[in-house]
Order: sequence, then C-alpha cells, then structure tokens
Amino acid sequence: MQRTIAIQEERWNLTAQARWGSAPPGPDVAALRTEIDQLRRMMTGRAVVDQACGMVMVLTPCRRAAARGLLVDVARRCDLGLREVAAALVATTEGESLPEQMHRALRHALRRLHTAGRR
Repeated sequence: MQRTIAIQEERWNLTAQARWGSAPPGPDVAALRTEIDQLRRMMTGRAVVDQACGMVMVLTPCRRAAARGLLVDVARRCDLGLREVAAALVATTEGESLPEQMHRALRHALRRLHTAGRR
C-alpha cells in the first residue's frame, strides 16, 4: 500500500510530494545499492592494504608513502592488484608462503628502497 500527500504553498507557488509505503524500488535505489556494495568491497580491501603497509613500515623503517609505493611496485611487477599483493603478504603471518614471483619482486623493491634511503 502506498500513500501520497501533496502540499501546496500558494505564497511561493511551490508543490511538494511525499510518498511512503511499499513501492517498488526505482532505478535510483538500485544504483545506490550497487554503490554501497562497491564501497563495502573497497573498504574491506583497504583494511588489508593498511595491514600490509604497516608490516612493511615495521620491518623496513620507512614512512607510509614509501611502504605503499613498495607494495604498488610489487603489484606492477607481478601484474597483480594491490589488494592481492597485500593479502598475500598479510597471509604470511599465518604461516602461508609468499609466491616465488612475488618474493622476487619484493626483494627487488626492498633493495631499491634501501638504496634510495642511503642517498
């Protein structure tokens, strides 16, 4: 059941309508639900990236920007997404091993980071 109320204001020549009840969701509602789902996935991925950045910052004393840059560099070299690299790095804390390609790319990125830090 759906109800509609119309309010007229003669002084400014305005009309307002309010609807409530169980009307079928319109395209705006569907678009908002899609956007909410995307934001939830993005926030979940961000937590993993933040954890991995924290790990890099602790293990190789550097700032957050350098740690994130290192992870981005590894992701590019491995042709993976940043979240995938971050998840693999965080998974090493639970006993899983890092894939060999990622391990090599991480070693290379760490060498480059330390070389840049010495300058």
